[in-house]
Amino acid sequence: MYHITIISSSIRTGRKSHNVALYLQNYIVENKLGTVELLDLKSYNFPLFEERLQFQEKPKIATLEFAEKIKSSDGIIMVTPEYNGGFPASLKNVIDLLYAEWEHKPIGISTVSAGEYAGSQALIFLQFLLWKIKAFTIPATFPIAKVQEEFDNLGNALHKSQTDEMASVFIKELLWTVKLTKKEYYQSDVIRF
Repeated sequence: MYHITIISSSIRTGRKSHNVALYLQNYIVENKLGTVELLDLKSYNFPLFEERLQFQEKPKIATLEFAEKIKSSDGIIMVTPEYNGGFPASLKNVIDLLYAEWEHKPIGISTVSAGEYAGSQALIFLQFLLWKIKAFTIPATFPIAKVQEEFDNLGNALHKSQTDEMASVFIKELLWTVKLTKKEYYQSDVIRF
């Protein structure tokens, strides 16, 4: 079984994207698709980015723990709302904090909005940033429009069958990419680098 980390990126009061992160966590566990850990950036309360972790003289323990959790994950799901056409500073902050930990890491993106466009503009900016730091963003996404009408505060999907169907495609693509990027795959007789 692969270990998946879900990053809930919003630290905003009354956030709704966190409900999507809870849903994805429950979906993976209930369907026995892997182990999963939810990293809530609101609980980390990272300071504004001043320097990458690798160059910090005295990094905080929470920062080191966060970096290790990202590094040890087989795959990552980033759940982000769209704010004014972009993603929140809290997510940009933590992406910039690390560097090598993101390289070649399979990442699935779930964008969320209160409107009809499901965070499509945030998706473009986030994909570009992740490509720039050599992460593997998967082709499938998990976009949620009108999030306030789709999930309750415990992460239960209000249109469960439709949401589960979309989650199935998204998670299968992530797990396929994880398998593809594992070292043992590259060291097999099929592909040699």
